[in-house]
Amino acid sequence: MRQQQLEGIIGKRKDSLYETGKRSGSWIKYRVSLGQELVIGGYVPGTHGLDSIVVGYYKDDDLIYVARVRNGFVPASRRQVFEKLRPLVMPACPFVNGPETHRSRWGEGLTAKDMKKSVWVRPELVAQIEFLEWTDSGHLRHSKFVGLRNDRSARSVVKEHADEA
Repeated sequence: MRQQQLEGIIGKRKDSLYETGKRSGSWIKYRVSLGQELVIGGYVPGTHGLDSIVVGYYKDDDLIYVARVRNGFVPASRRQVFEKLRPLVMPACPFVNGPETHRSRWGEGLTAKDMKKSVWVRPELVAQIEFLEWTDSGHLRHSKFVGLRNDRSARSVVKEHADEA
């Protein structure tokens, strides 16, 4: 599926029938996601401490923004990540590529309006993130938080290519 750049596969029970406009447990979609570690450089406040995290990777000494990640959290993981981010708060945005002037097709840009909602943190924590693809504008599409990574230093996180994921 990855070699053919397909999103995933559909699975169904052998005896099930297709029913137009209806969903059942007889058919499932299994998406094949890419993934890599990314550095947390900020968050958007919300329920249980945070609504989403703002992540990127290092290119030389610059931290490059790639996504706001909201999916994948449950209340307990929101609180856990928020508690680790609170002592790292700082006044300035650590990303070098913001603000962007507009959102792209997938809405993934970091605009000035988005930046005003964000709380910036020292880029020390690393998160494992799954996503569907890299967009043409260098952002993640359909990103999802998987967990924090204690085994990687933030400075070692660089962009991985799709064929290396």
